[in-house]
Amino acid sequence: MSKEVTTVTVRVERPATGGAVAHDEGKVIFVRHALANELVDVEVTESGASFDRGDAVTIRESSPERVAPPCPYAHPGGCGGCDLQHATDQAQRDWKASIVNEQLRRVAHVERDVVVRAAPSAPRGSRTRLRCAVDERGRLSLRRSRSHELVALASCWIADERFLPAFTTTWKGLEEVELRALSNDEPFAVATRSTERGTRQELRALSGAALAPTTRSRVRVGENVFTVGPQSFWQSHRDAPTLLSELVLSYADVAPGDEVVDLFSGVGLFALPLAQAVGRAGRVTAVESSSFAVRDARENAAGLSQLRVREWKVSARSVNDTVNEGAVVVLDPPRQGLARGVVASLIRRAPRRVVYVSCDAATFARDLRNFLEGGFTLTALDVLDLFPMTEHVELVALLDNRG
Repeated sequence: MSKEVTTVTVRVERPATGGAVAHDEGKVIFVRHALANELVDVEVTESGASFDRGDAVTIRESSPERVAPPCPYAHPGGCGGCDLQHATDQAQRDWKASIVNEQLRRVAHVERDVVVRAAPSAPRGSRTRLRCAVDERGRLSLRRSRSHELVALASCWIADERFLPAFTTTWKGLEEVELRALSNDEPFAVATRSTERGTRQELRALSGAALAPTTRSRVRVGENVFTVGPQSFWQSHRDAPTLLSELVLSYADVAPGDEVVDLFSGVGLFALPLAQAVGRAGRVTAVESSSFAVRDARENAAGLSQLRVREWKVSARSVNDTVNEGAVVVLDPPRQGLARGVVASLIRRAPRRVVYVSCDAATFARDLRNFLEGGFTLTALDVLDLFPMTEHVELVALLDNRG
């Protein structure tokens, strides 16, 4: 796409991934900072053969669902982290529902009128992990939309309020800083530095002071307390671990003696309560490729002889080795969804039920279509607003095997 900047006036039509859809002389434009039915002046920042991208720089006719963005960095040319701050909370959820419905219809051939459910916590301060770049002056920064340009921050509206001291700390010489406030413990930072031998990670207090390499988070979810190391994945919304764990346990509907396979199991967020539910007579196999998360999961699983944690990439081979006919399978893949061959292997292994957790509607719809073609039924689907102020959602689906 070319970067030549022009300005056009368009009527915005509908929500879409990457910005609302409009047309200029028959050509599609994806417009950020706009809402459906608004008349806006769009600064076209990227022009391609089939579509353009741009920012709504002037609102000529505004939607009743438009509000003033609460964050001073949420504007054209500003931070690209939050793309829906100009919409009411309900309008944001309606926007997300529209995108999910479209992906289900277009990709999975499923007609379903989803409702996006709000999280219990207010959006402000709900994010417990924030990954920042560091500019040449050592300031924490986020990137502009679809750009490597940095926007230095004095605060982040969506992030945990306890991160505030980090924005006045100088992080010069570092490439990236991830702020973590996963529990009631003192927040800390995982700082990445480039050296002649590659990248090196350092644990820092928010003041920049060095921390012991043994620093960990201890997070309570229900009756379980999880050790989460600084390199291990953990959900970023403060309500996500509890909401997702409760949904997965409910959808899995396991009984004592059942067999469960938890793929992409992380530190054991789902595997632990599932192991407790199946009891000593049952078996849970947790499969995770990150050695850091596997270490944490094995510590978290101490005393649960029915839970086995395996360090292994999720693939057709690992599925064939761990999933037996009649088992319950839990999936929580990264944004890119399941690798080629994984769905086909799961279909051949014939689990009775699959619980699929996804943070990307498009890749979920792609994998869902393959499951449906392989004899599974979409029995239930929850869509949660765990990424407020953005177009992203978390989906939890129950797939039952008709065979």
